[in-house]
Amino acid sequence: MMDDAALLTDLYELHMAQAYHAEGMEGTAVFDFIVRRLPPGRNFLVAAGLESVLAFLEALRFGPDDLDWLRATGRFGEDFLRYLGELRFSGKVDAMPEGTVFFPGEPVLRVAAPIAQAQLVESRVINLLQFSILSASKAVRCVLAAEGRQLVDFGMRRAHGAEAALLTARCSFIAGFDATATVLAGRRYGIPVAGTMAHSYIQAHASEEQAFAAFAQGYPGGCTLLVDTYDVPRALGRVAALARRLRADGTGRIDAVRIDSGDLVEQARLARRLLDEQGCPEIRIAVSGDLDEHAIARLVMQKAPVDSFGVGTRLATSSDVPFLDCAYKLAEYDGQGRRKRSTGKETYPGKKQVFRRLDDDGVIVDDTIGLETESVPGHPLLQPVMLAGRRCCPAWTLAHMRQQLRSQLASLPPRVRMLTAAVSPPVRISAGVTQLAAEVDHRFG
Repeated sequence: MMDDAALLTDLYELHMAQAYHAEGMEGTAVFDFIVRRLPPGRNFLVAAGLESVLAFLEALRFGPDDLDWLRATGRFGEDFLRYLGELRFSGKVDAMPEGTVFFPGEPVLRVAAPIAQAQLVESRVINLLQFSILSASKAVRCVLAAEGRQLVDFGMRRAHGAEAALLTARCSFIAGFDATATVLAGRRYGIPVAGTMAHSYIQAHASEEQAFAAFAQGYPGGCTLLVDTYDVPRALGRVAALARRLRADGTGRIDAVRIDSGDLVEQARLARRLLDEQGCPEIRIAVSGDLDEHAIARLVMQKAPVDSFGVGTRLATSSDVPFLDCAYKLAEYDGQGRRKRSTGKETYPGKKQVFRRLDDDGVIVDDTIGLETESVPGHPLLQPVMLAGRRCCPAWTLAHMRQQLRSQLASLPPRVRMLTAAVSPPVRISAGVTQLAAEVDHRFG
């Protein structure tokens, strides 16, 4: 967490907080984080980013340097600055566990706290959840397309900043990726790390044979060699000869070859044929190069003999869907429902829960957005994760989150798991929420 994280917010959050403070408004506000609608081509989304949000809320502090900077802007009074200096998040948070699949309009996370606190954290909460959900939802589509083949996150170099690179690695692992090339993610999150070599390594040596031999000698426990720097068939012949020699000498092995350019279907077929013909059926084939779920699905559909996919740019940037239409909106203040009625951006009032019904085979029938206190069929998705500003949920591991998502995917109807747009399970609004919305509309005209 960066030292000045409290200032990682929009100015209007501080303006509103100061105004609330001046007015003596200290009642509890309830805010919902929602994704209003599914992006094109998506049938569901994956909850992610909760751990980052909880860490941010627990660590929220305005330090002396923060207060001095705010004072120097001339926008904030001393009384409010003293308030900020003492501020600690003291609210309650309920959320869907990471790895839960969800649908538009459903509260993914709910914050209940004194209104100035709840307002101040809005921008960073959206910032963390939006990117993590986007990343996990993109990655899980690659997992579905790969049909059990290995997936490695190669996205760091094209990610929009260091935090995005780390969150991509984390969220793709939750989604079912097997490893990441981002070393710090391996240290920080315990994700397996994997990597090969760059074309520059080959080019830096006097010959391709020399480069392959030197690299294999450095990693006798197994390595992956890049074969498309110059000429793929010639490189494959060199790899096979080296692999046979290492095998005969007992001095090492070659695990895989990687192809990063050209017609990947034809190149993979060529690689498999040549390696098999030259006595190296154990060498696996990895491909990379602008892959996404659609490219992976085409390779699988055409039965390309690919064992592993390295997915980078299009994963880390979620290139086809670079943002979500998401919001963090007031649902209740001081015990009374509140809602927004702006055209196309309407929200529902009250403390809500999402109730999910499954059929006898464990497949989702529908979700109902109901009041927390309402009796609605189905099991609740939102769970208490923070009380009085401190975590109250289990310390979920990434392995647990992966398993959570795996079981969630199994509960999706087949049409919803498709990579093309389909009709999602219906999301219903309960009678209690509908009635409360009408009461709020009548109260506020």
